[in-house]
Amino acid sequence: MLMEDTVIIAKALADRTRLRILMALTGGELCVCQIVGLCSLAPSTVSKHLQLLATAGLIAARKDGRWIYYRLAGKGAPENVRGALRWVGGCFSENAVNSADRKALEKITAKDKETLCRIQAKR
Repeated sequence: MLMEDTVIIAKALADRTRLRILMALTGGELCVCQIVGLCSLAPSTVSKHLQLLATAGLIAARKDGRWIYYRLAGKGAPENVRGALRWVGGCFSENAVNSADRKALEKITAKDKETLCRIQAKR
């Protein structure tokens, strides 16, 4: 492992929104519009956060039609990435913000993605 890899991971973890995204993804994969809904930020801002997390190797993406879905890095990820994800999960799993986000995600994921995207486009 290069020191630079650790610095990239540390920078990716050094933001409250990115930590919230990681914790949200512990429940499974989410599409960008669902993450935007959770964070209540502009799609471009959320995309930048997702890009930084992906560059650090902490998340992976897949495209399905017009939807892009994100998930936590899997078992094939380097040990430093898996260790960072374990650390984040251990630190924040019983956090009040994470608890509120889980409740919000229940409502967000119950909505049709088309509807969710239309609502976000009007903002």
